[in-house]
Amino acid sequence: MAEGARTRRRSDGKGVLSPDYPPVLVDSRSPATERAAPARKGPILGAGTRVHLVGIGGCGMRGAAAVLLRRGAVVTGSERSECPDLRPLVRQGARVFFDQQISHIPQQCDLVVRSAAIKDDNPEIITARMRGLPVLKYAEMLGLLMADRAGISIAGTHGKSTTTAMTAFVLREAGADPSFVIGAEVEQLGGGSGVGDGRHFVVEACEYDRSFLNLHARLAAILNVEEDHLDYYQDLNEIVSAFADFAARVSPEGVVVVNGEDRNALAAAAAAKARVETFGLQRGQQWKAEVLGERRGCYRFRVLRDGRALTEVVLAIPGLHHVANALAAMALCFHGGVEPETIAKALGDFRGAGRRLTWRGCVRGVDVVDDYAHHPTELQVTIKAAREYYSPGKLYVVFQPHQHSRTRFLLDDFARSFGAADVVVVPDIYFVRDTQAEKDRIDSGTLVERIRSSGGDARYEPSFAGIVDYLFKVVEPGDLVLTMGAGNVWQVADDLLGRLAGGRATTGC
Repeated sequence: MAEGARTRRRSDGKGVLSPDYPPVLVDSRSPATERAAPARKGPILGAGTRVHLVGIGGCGMRGAAAVLLRRGAVVTGSERSECPDLRPLVRQGARVFFDQQISHIPQQCDLVVRSAAIKDDNPEIITARMRGLPVLKYAEMLGLLMADRAGISIAGTHGKSTTTAMTAFVLREAGADPSFVIGAEVEQLGGGSGVGDGRHFVVEACEYDRSFLNLHARLAAILNVEEDHLDYYQDLNEIVSAFADFAARVSPEGVVVVNGEDRNALAAAAAAKARVETFGLQRGQQWKAEVLGERRGCYRFRVLRDGRALTEVVLAIPGLHHVANALAAMALCFHGGVEPETIAKALGDFRGAGRRLTWRGCVRGVDVVDDYAHHPTELQVTIKAAREYYSPGKLYVVFQPHQHSRTRFLLDDFARSFGAADVVVVPDIYFVRDTQAEKDRIDSGTLVERIRSSGGDARYEPSFAGIVDYLFKVVEPGDLVLTMGAGNVWQVADDLLGRLAGGRATTGC
């Protein structure tokens, strides 16, 4: 039981700890706003605030928009093209435009927010500044939204979405009724965001553009620190430095939970003013998982804190990497005031975040699964977990590289990521954020050649239609097709199922 905590009982009998510390109240001013928002009476970004979001279609922006709507704000937004994922926001009252024009910013507007992908030359951003409207980045707005809550921020090169979803799910199951914003859809939470009456605000903390430095956290996790976003960061040292700045911003009265088996994460956590606690599967970790067994890649483990057994967890999602994610969530929720047994049960009931080994269907004995992985480490652990869970005859991986710059910088790491796959099919690289000059420097054919030179069976199929044609001809009962990437590669999964079914809906084998 957490030190200095007291137990209260809800009417449904669930026990929830109430730590002695009050909800954290922090300075709501963001450290790097483009223009300071005017002072307003009442709740920050609350009822009646008129907010326009440029690039509203991104996962985080959609989540923040949903939080604003639940707080009673008047929300408008724009996206470059039609996005089905925005329909729930429209049903909740948002007005969304599927192009970007100066006329989309309402005449009565208090604040304009832009996603990280929106550049300074965007016509709506130019217009907002000409009109003297405050313009914030997404992360700056997120910092304002969580400023009057006890913030919980989960950072790391990979694993953020799942661990954030785990943490929010546990808190909700414990009756803590958190608010949350996650960079993925989570069916068990009703989406990627939610507004609760509890004191906790759980957010996925993105390191790109140093966005996570705008967040206000009392509890934080650093899951891992690796090379990524090298279109923004100069090198790994600069990335570690950014994570160190993130750790340093956690409230001194709080806790930073860090992967004790990741030297870069440990180096970053050393800058924290808050107490630091380590987690991992090896000896010497303050939060340690002692693996007791596994079934189809889903692990059962004992949780120890400072050598003392607290509880046991049986995960329903496959992959040893999720044991580490669950440990981080366990530590955060424990310090957030939840009993270990309550945490363990909720973690066992957790079914995962959207596009994380998401089963799309099975037709003619062929399973089709989709995953968001787009970093070499993510690819390796996810492909291994898929093989353990499905035990396929053949495992076909369709990997859509995300960004030309990421592909070029991490080319050799990508090439070594597919050892557990039988066949790798690579479409054209998903073009986002890069310049045309960067696009001209590398293509998917280069990656395919490098995979082959590493001993893999890989082929380049530029179009999704060509990939579906190829897979339709070669897959057999018992095979698994796994689509992977942060772009729109999930369309291959759905199109292949439709093709296998002759155009019929697919719900099972």
